[in-house]
Amino acid sequence: MRRTTSLDVARRAGVSQSAVSRTFTPGASVSAETRAKVLEAADALGYRPNKIARSLITQRSGIVGIVVAYLDNLYYPNVLEKLSRELQENGFHALMFFTHQSSDKMDIVLGELLEYQVDGLIIVSAGLSSDLAARCAASGIPIILFNRTLDDETLSSVSSDNVDGGEKVARFLLRCGHERIAYLAGWPGSSTDRDRRLGFTRVLSENGRGLYRDDVGHYNREEACAATRRLFAAPPFPDALFCANDHMAVAALDVLRHELALSVPQDVAVVGYDDAPMAAWPSYALTTVTQPPDAMVPEAVRILLENIEASASRPRQVKFIGELVQRKTTRPCL
Repeated sequence: MRRTTSLDVARRAGVSQSAVSRTFTPGASVSAETRAKVLEAADALGYRPNKIARSLITQRSGIVGIVVAYLDNLYYPNVLEKLSRELQENGFHALMFFTHQSSDKMDIVLGELLEYQVDGLIIVSAGLSSDLAARCAASGIPIILFNRTLDDETLSSVSSDNVDGGEKVARFLLRCGHERIAYLAGWPGSSTDRDRRLGFTRVLSENGRGLYRDDVGHYNREEACAATRRLFAAPPFPDALFCANDHMAVAALDVLRHELALSVPQDVAVVGYDDAPMAAWPSYALTTVTQPPDAMVPEAVRILLENIEASASRPRQVKFIGELVQRKTTRPCL
């Protein structure tokens, strides 16, 4: 059976083939009357525009690549859904790429990105290196970093102000009277962990305190559980624990409550970061710092599309201020 073409639609609607093309091109100029005729004819003939053929003419694929390293942290599936919907509302579609910290895996991802000729790229995971970002930018692919930053002013980024968030947690725990404050770090190579730790320890230092204990969980549940066991291996135990994200905080809570039989928050207070959906679940009711995806996602997409439309657009680094949300893993504190 022969495929219906735009020429068939044009003949049935009594308009030019270019009018059909404009009708199915977002933002193109076409009168309401012509649009109605074209859509009626297309519906009658079962016509759908060929995006692949159009991409050969426009040199645009209509695809934005999203690079992630893992989805264990429930903050990321939530973000990815919002990114995909926001891109669709702006006429683009998301294509997911998974990678790893190792350079050989990144080489494979970069090759795939170039093969699919994506119009832009969003790097979401905190575990990606600056090397991939720099090489994609050098290939002419507009790029934006989400929930991470790099020390490179030529790259756009949207993130929360992680230094400020770390400072908020430290001030809160000190105000609540905690003295043996521990830190469970994420992946040491990420900007998120670096900045949260910087803000946290700086406020402690300004108040004559240091970290009572610290360990690394690499943003991984199993490693966070093992790190929590080490942090609480010998008394006197920490009386407060700041985890670099909610995913690790939930792991720490399970170890503290079910393995070590400690009461949260009576024996130890626990604070996370992200305000992932599970943080509000009644079983955890985790005190945490918000990273607002409803504000961050539209801003990231807007900046990326500006760079796609005008490659000379000035890179922008946008930071959102998060709020500390008090729930039941900390004692009530003003």
